[in-house]
Amino acid sequence: MGISSWKEKVLPKIKKVFEKNGTKKAAAAEVTKAFEESKGQYTTEFEGKKTELEAKVVEVYEASPSEVKALIKEPKEAGLKKHSAAVQKFLDELVKIEFPGAKTVSEGATKVGPSYLSGPITFLFEKVSTCIPEEVKKEEEAPAAAAETTAESSEVKEKEIVVEAEKKEEVVTEAVVEKVEAPAEAPPAKEAKVEEAAPEPAPAPAPAAEPPKA
Repeated sequence: MGISSWKEKVLPKIKKVFEKNGTKKAAAAEVTKAFEESKGQYTTEFEGKKTELEAKVVEVYEASPSEVKALIKEPKEAGLKKHSAAVQKFLDELVKIEFPGAKTVSEGATKVGPSYLSGPITFLFEKVSTCIPEEVKKEEEAPAAAAETTAESSEVKEKEIVVEAEKKEEVVTEAVVEKVEAPAEAPPAKEAKVEEAAPEPAPAPAPAAEPPKA
């Protein structure tokens, strides 16, 4: 679809939707519908120009941030919304190299935001992905994988630290509980002092008997 036909067919519909209710969803639905109707034409144009587009697409791809590269690999609506500015810039770059369908999607995304046009953008990203040589993808994936591995390693270490701290806390808690619950030892019984009985006094000797008188 050329610029003239875009202005004659699609743009008036978008303007009409905005004038009628001004809602992004309605405008996005109109853009998506127009795009779907022309998808076959875009595919034919792309296949016919793919050879000459590949070098240009690779150049645009390599100049893009890692967030956009990740979305090209796996488009997600949440990602399109989170990185809308970067996605919009990428779409604008596709327009500059006359990538089939990019003009329609770029103009629509400017008005409603990339997240509302996830269908058309996914279609474009799938076509873009076929233009990226595997060696380029691997070169881009290696740093990302290393960064992901580092992040996972850090996360594992943090979990280990938390688990170790919890174990120490449990040990301390158990020691305190045991100390509280253990019965107090009774003090050693004092040995009763055995008082020795005082010896009884010996009986006094009987008086000697007097001799009989003559």
